[in-house]
Amino acid sequence: MHVELLYHTPDPERAIATAARLCYAPVGAAELMETMPPERIKSVLTTIMSSGHFSTLEHASYTFAVDGVSRALTHQLVRHRIASFNQQSQRYVKFTGDVAVVKPESIAGDAEASEAFDKAIQAAVDAYHALLEAGVPAEDARYLLPNAAESKIVITMNVRELLHFFGLRCCNRAQWEIRDMAHRMLELARPTAPFIFADAGAPCVRGTCPEGKMTCGNPYPKATRE
Repeated sequence: MHVELLYHTPDPERAIATAARLCYAPVGAAELMETMPPERIKSVLTTIMSSGHFSTLEHASYTFAVDGVSRALTHQLVRHRIASFNQQSQRYVKFTGDVAVVKPESIAGDAEASEAFDKAIQAAVDAYHALLEAGVPAEDARYLLPNAAESKIVITMNVRELLHFFGLRCCNRAQWEIRDMAHRMLELARPTAPFIFADAGAPCVRGTCPEGKMTCGNPYPKATRE
């Protein structure tokens, strides 16, 4: 898996603070953006994060490029509705030769399971190629490609949705592959807005686990903003 931060709103914390401050300021947003001192930005952000005035977080966005993830992951990912996605198409891209796949560690670490996995993947790929050679359109032959098939996707989310996404997918109870991706995305986002993302991640980072009887019992360390 490779995760890259392609683009984000320049100076996202200043942009968010500007949007929030505008609600109560006699001057325009452009002037606030230029003149608000760092200590005022921090003060405004503190109020935002403690008061739940999260609509202001929607004024900054992040775009990530993700390669080498499975279709099983992307099927979960696109359930996050307040986001934009563009994914490598199995309809228009014909896969020749081997089809790269993601193999879970639970399978890779078991010789018998790994062999069964490899045989099933190879049978599906061989049948896929046979259909293409028989003139079947790629959009129909792709029905044979497995959930394990690697894919590439571009993801754009605003900060409010990112925090929601991290809260769900950084949790130890999230599926392992999308959890890995979420942590990598957070590692890239946090340096760009360290105050906003200081306690981003699973809910246990900020307080009590909400999972009840389903809790993993292994909470992440508590985070603090400075």
